[in-house]
Amino acid sequence: MNLILWGIVLLGIYVQQSVSQMVDCFSSFTLSTGKCSGLLGQVKKDDCCLNSNYGYKEADGVCRSCGRPAWSEWTRWGECSVSCTEGVSQRRRSCYGIGDCADPEKLGKVQTKPCVKKDCCPVEGGWSEWGEWQLCSVTCGNGMRKRRRTCSKPIPQCGGSCSGAEEETTNCSTEIICPTHGGWSSWGNWGPCPVTCLYEGRKPEKELRTRTCTNPPPSVVPRGNDCEGSDTDGRPCSGRPFCLVDGNWGAWTGSTPCSVTCGVGQQTQRRMCDSPKPAYGGRQCRGEEQKTGVCVIAVPCPVNGMWTEWSEWSPCRPPSTRKMKCNTREGIRRRERDCVDRKHNESVCEGEIVQHGNCYDISDCDMKGVLSEWSEWSYCKPYCGRYSEQTRERECVADISKYRSQDRSIFAGDPYVNCEGLETQIERRKCTNVPECKDEVVILCSELMYILFC
Repeated sequence: MNLILWGIVLLGIYVQQSVSQMVDCFSSFTLSTGKCSGLLGQVKKDDCCLNSNYGYKEADGVCRSCGRPAWSEWTRWGECSVSCTEGVSQRRRSCYGIGDCADPEKLGKVQTKPCVKKDCCPVEGGWSEWGEWQLCSVTCGNGMRKRRRTCSKPIPQCGGSCSGAEEETTNCSTEIICPTHGGWSSWGNWGPCPVTCLYEGRKPEKELRTRTCTNPPPSVVPRGNDCEGSDTDGRPCSGRPFCLVDGNWGAWTGSTPCSVTCGVGQQTQRRMCDSPKPAYGGRQCRGEEQKTGVCVIAVPCPVNGMWTEWSEWSPCRPPSTRKMKCNTREGIRRRERDCVDRKHNESVCEGEIVQHGNCYDISDCDMKGVLSEWSEWSYCKPYCGRYSEQTRERECVADISKYRSQDRSIFAGDPYVNCEGLETQIERRKCTNVPECKDEVVILCSELMYILFC
């Protein structure tokens, strides 16, 4: 009986997984922004992803890529966490596509580094004593006068300022009466048009409106100026309209061919506003002149090939019969890569499949050890929390000073390096003003690192 129940459960899971989910399908997915564009319509997810360049949205509204997993570009470094002295800046990247993105260098999704927007923080200044009051701003009636002070006791430092106003104003009176100049009132309403219709070829009659010089009226003693301009305005009468004819749509035309030769595309239909056309101010046709529908060409779309990572370099070989091992003579080596994932007659990968390079063979050679230069400071790890720090190190490496090239990447093999008295050195420094952690796992790892290394 138990075996029968397990069979029913497994059959239900298989049926549920075999039904392809309906999604909103888009003709383009932009890796740099993680956004979809060019909505094609709602289709099955498997049909939409016949084209690896397409994107789709499920019920959660998040845009996803139909392509292979790939990292977006790093965002720009964010603003420094503080406006003065040392803080930190962060940048992020996202993984898009079907599957998980490879991360051989363990860079993660967030990187943090120290930053300094300003070496010092602002220091406020102090105001001087107020200056003398200026003359009144008018020669008659009431006006204003001002006085000023300067931000100089002390002078602000590092971009600081003084709090409060630099200028103070007060009312003043000249005790002299000013003349009042006339001002127009608002225009009155338009009068009636003297005719009930317009005749073709005749100059149209005008409708009139008036205003008065009473806002305010000019004074008598002292004498004010009268209003400038006319007290009457006119405009042509508007004519009676012709009878209105509202527009109406004609029949839909046949559908255009599908816009793609593989996967999901679109096809359109059009109609004309000509049954009848609108005339004499009648309404235009309501609705759309064209409509689009989804079409599916059930053929997988071509997929460009992509290079694999380079293979390991081949052993370093001499270009002639002369001995080169443990010697300063250069040898040659090669490495290869493959063009994979090319499907449905798409283009092959651009570039060379084989790469040759020079090398020095130091395999099993007895060599003197020296301390390397200090490495670059690492990013702040973890990227959040009070225990975030940077590290750098220097370690014992083979002395290659007698070779013509100091590029360690072209030295092949593992030598016997005498590192007596040369221990690896590690330096640490704390990152300041780092954002608080929100993820409980990151908080736990941060505190564990502090216990182990601090």
